[in-house]
Amino acid sequence: MNEHLSAETLNAIVDGELNPPELTSAEGHLAGCLECSSRCLSLGILKRRVAAAGAKYELPSGLEQRMRREIAPASQRSGWMPWALAAAVLAVAVALVPLSREHAAKSALVAEVVDQHIAAMAVDAPPEVVSSDRHTVKPWFQGRLPFSFNLPQTLPADVTLDGANLSYVEGRPVAQLLYRLGKHRASVFVAQRGGVAVSAADRAGFHVAGFRTADLEAVGVSDAERSRLEELMQALKAAQ
Repeated sequence: MNEHLSAETLNAIVDGELNPPELTSAEGHLAGCLECSSRCLSLGILKRRVAAAGAKYELPSGLEQRMRREIAPASQRSGWMPWALAAAVLAVAVALVPLSREHAAKSALVAEVVDQHIAAMAVDAPPEVVSSDRHTVKPWFQGRLPFSFNLPQTLPADVTLDGANLSYVEGRPVAQLLYRLGKHRASVFVAQRGGVAVSAADRAGFHVAGFRTADLEAVGVSDAERSRLEELMQALKAAQ
């Protein structure tokens, strides 16, 4: 591919709308074209910010049903309707603020880790520490991170560790572990516990899975089958 990718193609990459052959061709172009990879990353960041801003005002599921249940009993008694309605609206408003903030925080975290994974694939640069040996990767982070973590002795079938990077998520230092799941690639971000929890999500054609321990939290991203990513995340959790 000699010509730059069109805006339509870049949008389709970020939105996860390309079929496998088209995605393979586009990824090949991004690996060798700095301009297109930069445009793709910028587009992903823009869409992430727009989604996070919109999520602040997303109503929680079942809001209408809960309001009806709150209002209905009192509305059967004349004179109580205005007070019942005011009380229900106030209760919903108080409950809605933390829910919307938590949802927005989770959406922003998912968008950030997916963007970082896409950027790592687009640039296709070697990891800061290149090794499949857990005894090499783990010690490399000593002095670079304010926490420690373990890597599993054995990985699921057809899964290999390529290496790792020191990165930042939500402004916090994290270990970005780079894996290959067959022909697919995965990033697992390991951080000290303290941010929002992410269990499962999908964004731009990528699956996201996570886990928490008493001290750590991890979020994985890959375009491999969700079951493969979750298998990797379970192996990492068991090693802690």
